[in-house]
Amino acid sequence: MPWNLTSTHAREGDLVQLVGLRHKHFIFPLIPGGEMHTHRGIVKHDELIGLAWGTQVFSHLGSPFFLLQPILGDILTNLPRNTQILYPKEIGFILINMGVGPGQRVIEAGTGSGSMTVALAHAVGNEGRVISYERREEFQNLARKNLVRLGLEARVDFKLKDIADGLDETNADSFFLDVPNPYDFIAQVRAALKPGGFFCTLIPTFNQAEKVLQALRRNNFAFLEMCEVLLRYYKTEPSRLRPTDRMVAHTGFLIFARRIEPSEDPRAADLLKEVGMVSLLDKPESENDPGIDEPRSKEA
Repeated sequence: MPWNLTSTHAREGDLVQLVGLRHKHFIFPLIPGGEMHTHRGIVKHDELIGLAWGTQVFSHLGSPFFLLQPILGDILTNLPRNTQILYPKEIGFILINMGVGPGQRVIEAGTGSGSMTVALAHAVGNEGRVISYERREEFQNLARKNLVRLGLEARVDFKLKDIADGLDETNADSFFLDVPNPYDFIAQVRAALKPGGFFCTLIPTFNQAEKVLQALRRNNFAFLEMCEVLLRYYKTEPSRLRPTDRMVAHTGFLIFARRIEPSEDPRAADLLKEVGMVSLLDKPESENDPGIDEPRSKEA
């Protein structure tokens, strides 16, 4: 695989990162006889092959660079794209909260430029599988090229299909839905997930979020959570620590849920409310029960 994080030295075919002044960086594969042309000079690939990671190197103009292994976040933000991509701040949170790991089967709908596809393929490992649906061929072609560049294409099944026509899979471990109208496809998502399976979608506006939450309840999803991830960096000068001038603020709302099999037993009512299956605003069945969302009197 051209991208690896386990070696100690740069090898022929490895994907490498050169980081220069003002954090300007370049990611490319090492090819014998190749050259990396930058605005600060030319770096020959042959001079990099065999060097230890973290070594400082210089262009033919004398400009300094560090030779590093690129991390997933750098790769994702530098992917060729024809659509808006997900930010690493959301991707990492999504992977953890959907429990994505080696050997799992994960479905993605809305491949786009493939940033989430790359992250999922990296997470499921050689024994796992990512099934990625996209209805636009030009998007899928670019995503496929991005996966091939990283050596991850063998872990992904690309499907050129509109999910409105249904999904081919069942019993998937998790499902990430990245389409403009996710609330229209929750029934299809449920049919593709295993019982207890994980769901996540990312949407930019409140009105979309409201429709998603309603659709999840109608289709027997619970453990509903909605959040946004805000990221603020700090200047790392010990004598004058303070936030940097800019931060990555709102990029979208994340909604998580899990497919459940609810019981009609009345004893389950309180738990269903707590996990978001039933609205907390529903009126209590009995006047003697003030409901979860209403405070009980001191005498109660």
